[in-house]
Amino acid sequence: MAPPRPPYVCLNCRLFARRPFSSSARRPDTIRPATAPKPTPDVKHIRQNPELYSQNCVDRNYPAHAQYPLKIQQLSDEARRLDQDLKTPRSRIKELEKAIGKIASAASNGSEPSEDLASLRAEATRLKDESNAMSTRKTTCADEINRLALSLPNLSSSHTPIGADPILINYINFDPQSPPEWVTRPDPGRSHVTIGTNLGLLDFTSSAITTGWGWYFLTNEGALLEQALVQYALSVARRHGWKPVSPPSLVYSYVAEACGFQPRDQHNEQQIWAIEQTEKDKSKPQRSLAATAEIPLAAMHAGRDIPATQLPLRLVGPSRCYRAEAGSRGVDTKGLYRVHEFTKVEMFAWADNLPDTSKGGVTSDDLFAELLSIQTEILTALNLPCRVLEMPSTDLGASASRKRDIEVLFPSRLRATEKNSAPDLESGWGEVTSASICTDYQSRRLGTRVRGGPVKESRFPHTVNGTAMAVPRVLAAILENGWDADREVVVIPEVLRNYMGGMESIGKN
Repeated sequence: MAPPRPPYVCLNCRLFARRPFSSSARRPDTIRPATAPKPTPDVKHIRQNPELYSQNCVDRNYPAHAQYPLKIQQLSDEARRLDQDLKTPRSRIKELEKAIGKIASAASNGSEPSEDLASLRAEATRLKDESNAMSTRKTTCADEINRLALSLPNLSSSHTPIGADPILINYINFDPQSPPEWVTRPDPGRSHVTIGTNLGLLDFTSSAITTGWGWYFLTNEGALLEQALVQYALSVARRHGWKPVSPPSLVYSYVAEACGFQPRDQHNEQQIWAIEQTEKDKSKPQRSLAATAEIPLAAMHAGRDIPATQLPLRLVGPSRCYRAEAGSRGVDTKGLYRVHEFTKVEMFAWADNLPDTSKGGVTSDDLFAELLSIQTEILTALNLPCRVLEMPSTDLGASASRKRDIEVLFPSRLRATEKNSAPDLESGWGEVTSASICTDYQSRRLGTRVRGGPVKESRFPHTVNGTAMAVPRVLAAILENGWDADREVVVIPEVLRNYMGGMESIGKN
């Protein structure tokens, strides 16, 4: 009989036993409700292309994640070796169990055992312990592969510029060769904070008492303007075939993470707020305030199949949004531009990742172009000077493979480079919309699949999302760009007047 072997421990086991799997601290497992779908990252593609994913982490400013793809490959190799190594002890255990059974049967008939029953049982016990250790290690490998894969950001699109500099696509309502007069002669009083406060539209003093910095009251025509912007954005989106939805503001925290919104970003700054739970509810799934309607809208089909005939599926939803907005305060964040709670109208859609384009199938690229068209139509009609940017890799969130932002020129954000010099036009731009393609990043994490169509196998649809109306920023832009200093009124864009009882301007009188 062969001498007992030491317990199975491979080289990777010994290496990984000495330190955590990842360079970042392991977060406690999120408690998930029973209805939560199982996330399915594309481990095979990561394993086959570790250099691609590693470089993508570097390009997208996730340096701590750059080693994850190689670790996934190493752990996958180890798991395959364990599969092979488990065959020998399992086969031997079956032989031993048969031998033990024969001896036990013979003993019950009064025959003398031909082998040492105790030694066979001891060997079987040892091999079972060894097999269990190997199986446990294999499960550990699989769990860690899954965790590391889910931590990786989406692969960037070929359209996404690498680095930190966006690419200017075009302007809307603006000619840089012939800018508005206030660009060359900025007026310090042309600030939405000053205008809105003087006209009784904004109240930051009361909100500082009730809630603190980063909140606000919209009053009088300011409150009406918010509702007008929501209704106008909804009307445009509906005209283009987007179905309205009023989503909840609370979501399970795992849903927010699946959509790419982590409680803290790669710089360890807080992104979203979690709802405090009472002591008796600590064992229940955590909930968070939604940072955008994108999160609950994406989860509407979590764990479900969408028939290919129903795609593309387009939704538009107004909601209140809640963001920690970590970072320093400054002139550019004063007022409505960077706040903790706001109203936004969001567009979200699913597209088949293998559509039959010969029969009119719509791709995620088609939907992305549609989002940009709707955003352009809205901002053009509001007569706001804008520019469209293809955003670089370092500016993309975890879920996006491609993103375009539209920025408005805010008079109050213009800064002079030197005393008595012309203002720096670059400083005046501020984002008011974004549009993103997330490929199958979100659907894989939320268990949303497509069935039917030209391909028999089920697959993960692509998702796209875009801002139809970020109310506070657009409202601020209207106050600043629509300000008529001679009349001391804000001219209301014509497309909003029907939603404000025919009102053409807002003034003290």
